[in-house]
Amino acid sequence: MTSSDAGQRPTLARASAVGRHGKLWLVPTVLSTLVAMCLTLLYMGGVVNPDGNLRHLPIALVDNDQGPRLPGQQQTLGSQLSRSIVTETLAGTVKWRQLSHAQMEDQLASAKVYGALVIPADFTTSVGALMTPRATQRPALTVLTNPGMGSLGSSFASRITQSSAQQASLVIGRQLTAELPAQRADSTTRALLADPVTVTTKVGHPIGTHSGLGLTAFYYTLLLVLIGFVGGNIINTGVDAALGYSDSEIGPWHTRRPTVPISRTQTLLLKMMLTAGITLITTSLLMVSAIAILGMDASHLPLLWLFSYSAGLAVGLGVQAINAAFGGIGQVVSMFVFIALALPSSGATIPLEAVPGFYRFLSLFEPMRQLTDGVRAILYFDARADAGLSRGWGMIAIGFLLALVFGYAMTLYYDRRGLHRLMPRPVEPDLRKT
Repeated sequence: MTSSDAGQRPTLARASAVGRHGKLWLVPTVLSTLVAMCLTLLYMGGVVNPDGNLRHLPIALVDNDQGPRLPGQQQTLGSQLSRSIVTETLAGTVKWRQLSHAQMEDQLASAKVYGALVIPADFTTSVGALMTPRATQRPALTVLTNPGMGSLGSSFASRITQSSAQQASLVIGRQLTAELPAQRADSTTRALLADPVTVTTKVGHPIGTHSGLGLTAFYYTLLLVLIGFVGGNIINTGVDAALGYSDSEIGPWHTRRPTVPISRTQTLLLKMMLTAGITLITTSLLMVSAIAILGMDASHLPLLWLFSYSAGLAVGLGVQAINAAFGGIGQVVSMFVFIALALPSSGATIPLEAVPGFYRFLSLFEPMRQLTDGVRAILYFDARADAGLSRGWGMIAIGFLLALVFGYAMTLYYDRRGLHRLMPRPVEPDLRKT
């Protein structure tokens, strides 16, 4: 190397010198701070107080009591118990649905209620028997759980129904004790009548033992969204590098390909084509890993695969549309749309009835809630349309159309305004001729 060559080599900048420029710190600091604060508030805001936020949790109340009425009573004890439960429950926390037994079974099987409280047909007769000398056993109410709605939601319903039944039992017990003739007021009878009802808990709509206590639907949906989100961004970066619009750098190896003259609209079309093809592979691998290798309980496999592919594709196309519209910050925008706002409003781990109203509003359109309902219906509720599957398909179709319309509208606008990505490169001097 000659002295002239050494003199023409540019001096390498030092990090300490570059780092003194305040403008270099400004944008990353502001953006990182805002993202950190927003993520913290969004994630933690939905989970810190589920009991305090509980509103209108749907629980079925079934009165099968056929009487006959006890002497001096205007109605059966089942009717009294039902009225007491509905009126004594803390206002606004529970939405009691007074149903027939068949209606209750249908709503458990279609993910409409989180649980049920069932009053048996011989309830009044059994309680009346406690007022006789032969009374030895209290009648039972049955609490039914719905684990397919998620372990926390089912636990909420079970706890509320048991507490309500116990309180109602004490109310009825005071009435019966006051009416008990003195000659029959032995200690055993009074003890039974003071709290005349016992509560047993059973599974109302069972799910498989390899269903994660009702959480596999959430985690499977989360994987669908993550695969669509991460895969979409990988495709976006890979296509830009292959077309020469960004550098490819892996470890110490750096390459820059010749720039291919292509419009923004055609670039988006190429990325969406790759997304459609690659999602076929990733969706199939997800199902093979979860079901075949891990043994997850899953039925309706062809339908589950079709729903999974459609969901992953809708997310992937949405990522491509957002990246095409927002450019460099598109990944942050799509992260908020598909992850940050979607997770706490999915209703999968914490019921939507137990989160603040802001998250219930988000759940109307955020994708993860819709996809969770669809996956949950397929895995736990026999793929019933009214269990959330029809809503899932509908929102996938809407998301698919929005991605196409928004993405192509933005790229066409940029192209017509002449905002092309192709920029001429300066010609470097040939040092050999100097």
